[in-house]
Amino acid sequence: MNFKLLLLFLIFSTLSFSQEFHEGFDVYDRELRIHQFPQDTTAGAIVIYSYGNAFIDKNSFLLRFQVQKKIKVLKKNALNTGEVEVKLYKNGANKEKINRITGASYNLENDNRVKSELSPDAIYETEHENYTSVRFVIPNVKVGSVITYSYETESPFIRKFQPWYFQGENPVIYSEYNTNIPGNYTYHIKLVGSLPLEVNESNIERSCIELARGASADCMVSKFVMKNIPAFRIEGYMTTPLNYLSRIEYELKEIRNFSGEKEKLTKSWKNVDSELKSSTYFGKQLKKTNLVKNLLPDDILENESEIERAKKIYHYVIDTYKWNGKIAPYEVSIKDLLDKKTGNAHEINLLLYNLFKDQNFEVYPVLLSTRDSGFVTKLFPVLTEFNYVILKLLINGKSYFIDGTNPYQSFGEIPFRCLNQYGRLIDFKNESKWEDIKINKYSSVLHLVNGTIENGSLVGKIQSRYSGYHALKPKQDYDENSGAYFNAFNNTYPEIEFTDQKALDYDKTSFVFKQEQLFEMELEIIGNNIYLNPFLVRFFESNPFKLQQRTYPIDFGYKDIYSYSFKLAIPEGYSIMEVPENQNLELPNKTGTFNYSVSKQENEVSINFKLNFNLSLYPPNYYESLKILMSKVLDNQNNNVIVLKKN
Repeated sequence: MNFKLLLLFLIFSTLSFSQEFHEGFDVYDRELRIHQFPQDTTAGAIVIYSYGNAFIDKNSFLLRFQVQKKIKVLKKNALNTGEVEVKLYKNGANKEKINRITGASYNLENDNRVKSELSPDAIYETEHENYTSVRFVIPNVKVGSVITYSYETESPFIRKFQPWYFQGENPVIYSEYNTNIPGNYTYHIKLVGSLPLEVNESNIERSCIELARGASADCMVSKFVMKNIPAFRIEGYMTTPLNYLSRIEYELKEIRNFSGEKEKLTKSWKNVDSELKSSTYFGKQLKKTNLVKNLLPDDILENESEIERAKKIYHYVIDTYKWNGKIAPYEVSIKDLLDKKTGNAHEINLLLYNLFKDQNFEVYPVLLSTRDSGFVTKLFPVLTEFNYVILKLLINGKSYFIDGTNPYQSFGEIPFRCLNQYGRLIDFKNESKWEDIKINKYSSVLHLVNGTIENGSLVGKIQSRYSGYHALKPKQDYDENSGAYFNAFNNTYPEIEFTDQKALDYDKTSFVFKQEQLFEMELEIIGNNIYLNPFLVRFFESNPFKLQQRTYPIDFGYKDIYSYSFKLAIPEGYSIMEVPENQNLELPNKTGTFNYSVSKQENEVSINFKLNFNLSLYPPNYYESLKILMSKVLDNQNNNVIVLKKN
């Protein structure tokens, strides 16, 4: 009951606070007197009112876009809110224009309202190759100011209707977008992000555009509204912000001329597959088996096991051909790769395709977009959204994703940059289809520590095992310079003296990397007591989850396990005075677990720590649970102590 009352109080407080702001362009004194935003105490500014209106002009047939903004400045770090930039794109003789720029700041000085208006001298234009940058600086912006500005643009580029961003780096109280689109133009309309629309209304306006000889067109008039929008702040474990920023986007699907003729601009997947098949950079590169005849060594071809033969083909390519660091989906030549022994990602992976195909493997190319390039829309095909290709190889009913760009990847691993949820599997005999990019194997870090106490020091051995994505960097760093690799480890833990360090059974293409270190560490002794934190090596330096609210998923890319085992032999003459407490925590639906267990005997203390993330992708409503879990993990890692007492 108390919790429900608290919740009602918070909701009432939020609504009351929101009512202090006016959903309009006018500035009110009560808005000038506000100096905090309880819903987000870290916010430097609040967008009180954000209004957009986009329509096709009846006379000029240009796309006109009108904007109004009202913003409250709360902190010094947001003073640059009064500096506004608008980019006007150009292509040859066609270019966008801006008109009717207005702006002002409002402040209370001695309880009197002071308005400072934008001067024409504070508007600047800078020419770039593909756009003109128009900047204007609103005067007298300070902490406590309310800023307003407005402008209108005209654009001849109606194929890309004006998008609208509801969400940005600051919280938004009210955001409204209005559109008026003639029926001649049919757009795909895409709402991006997880935030819901409060208003989503559309109506038909009859004969909104009229031409000579009775020609006319109806218009679709729409209104979209969001309220109380949290700020979008970038944090770890995410793909590009463009995947999650709440906004509306438009893609022109069809133009219907007044003569009745139709021009379809959005293609079907059947058309795209046909285009890919005849493409110089893709389809024709999939038919280069004549270039790879007699390329493979005999010992690969003689292998009877299909899986072993596939692995040897993979290892042959990563050992023979070096990735140049480029992706280059539209600059592909397998012949150049064979000649130069170095090439881009598409060339290397399409070479692998031809080698597998030549050996009668069932293999398919999978087009995808990398994590930093955003999700590919599934609503309609847009080829330019794809920028990478991997392979799907099927052997004895089991599928493997293949990529040949990283010599430290094991067979069946693909780069982290490719873990972007899904791609498009290309099958010219049947038809292309969506393919989930999921990694079922866990990547893990394991440290086993065994120690004894000798002459006031802890002496022992650390055995570490890294697997999957956690193993890639250690393998590469060790391979490039083993001395520098261990020196970096030593610098991270200066309180520990490592007397011997080595890798075990090193193989750069193995799924795992193992190392062993002998160590000695001076103990903290106060009076007759020894104090020891059992975590000699740590997994985390800080909690990666710090936001008050996160509106986008937590994307690890792969499933994780962190394990730590510590065994301490108790010397004669000492007894166990204090050990940490056992702890067990779970994320909702057992999607993650944390177990910390302690056992003690007369002459030994054992501590086992295990943290499992059973999902690679967590929805935003798990954020608070993850933040609490990581807080507990860090507390156990950093603050638990074993205390031994001298008898």
